Amino acid sequence: MKRSFYILLIGMILGSCHFQQGEHNSVKNKKWSEQMANSIVTRWDSIAKGNKYKWTYDIAMVVRAIYLSDEKKYEPFLRSYVDYFISADGTISSFSREDYNIDRILAGRNLFYLYKNTGEAKYKKAIEYQLEQIKTQPRTVEGGFWHKKVYPNQMWLDGIYMDCPFMAQYALEFNKPEWFDEAVYQITLIHQHTFDPKTGLLYHAWDESKKEKWSNPETGQSPNFWGRSMGWYSMAIIDVLDYLPESHRGRTQLLQILQNITKALIKVQDSESGLWYQVLDKGYKEGNYLEASGSAMFAYVFAKGVRKGYLQKSYKAIADKAFQGIIEKLIEKDENGNINLTHVCGSCGLGGKPYRDGSYEYYINEKITTNDPKGVAPFILASMELNK
Repeated sequence: MKRSFYILLIGMILGSCHFQQGEHNSVKNKKWSEQMANSIVTRWDSIAKGNKYKWTYDIAMVVRAIYLSDEKKYEPFLRSYVDYFISADGTISSFSREDYNIDRILAGRNLFYLYKNTGEAKYKKAIEYQLEQIKTQPRTVEGGFWHKKVYPNQMWLDGIYMDCPFMAQYALEFNKPEWFDEAVYQITLIHQHTFDPKTGLLYHAWDESKKEKWSNPETGQSPNFWGRSMGWYSMAIIDVLDYLPESHRGRTQLLQILQNITKALIKVQDSESGLWYQVLDKGYKEGNYLEASGSAMFAYVFAKGVRKGYLQKSYKAIADKAFQGIIEKLIEKDENGNINLTHVCGSCGLGGKPYRDGSYEYYINEKITTNDPKGVAPFILASMELNK
């Protein structure tokens, strides 16, 4: 099955996308979103590695971004990826609902496009298949979704992007308004428990039990402000607002949260480069670095927030400066004209084995990668928002 998928994907790249070597050598007038999408698809096997055979949030996220950069051109790419996993009855290979892993829900956003474009029942069945996990996801006492079954009593900022836009889109597409309420509730609940009144920033996670070694024994909060976690959270709000009705009682609250956290983010933006640090409030400390994925996420949020009228127009300059900083400091081009996004944090989490304690030293010493999908996807989205 893997071999047939690989052959299909390579055929699609060479056939449907019509890439020519000269196309890469003449990129003067090409938008950065197009350059990055072309570059990633051309080198898909090496970029995605073995994860292209897994229903994972990061690969699915970059597939979605590539598709949105040119829907007509890249629909075969999107469909080839999704169809590898989806059976006629809507079950999803390599997806176990019993794991209660919130990360896996994000991949389901791609299903909405294919169901809308084709009307094929298997895509709707797969959407419902994922929804069944959310319906029974373990919760905190207040009703907050556990990030994963293996992380009991914990809410992570990451998880808000993984499931809230999916729930909000489902509510809109299938006229199930109760899922608007759920998305808003998850966003506001984690804000309540991770908010730091001194900085206006949000801690990476919260442990209701306060038993984890990384958690503050009084508040349950993790000890640091990780850039990408706030990137996930702010993108969740900006995307949920795409679907949430103007009349919904939670809309004003989400807008207020968005406006407050963007003010806090401006205060920790690097004044010279326009980028943000891996650990947001500690740019002055040895070992901290200007990180690509969080910076791209914030550029996307600021740009989209201005376009949608959620943020004041002057914030467009914040997005422009951030994106320019990415181009100048974090983008490299190879001999074939393909572009690379450097300085992407590979992955950060809390707990587990080996144990991740959430310390400053932990965040700055996680692997730094190039072309990680978690950075590439928001880069494409930010470029599209800014029309660069």
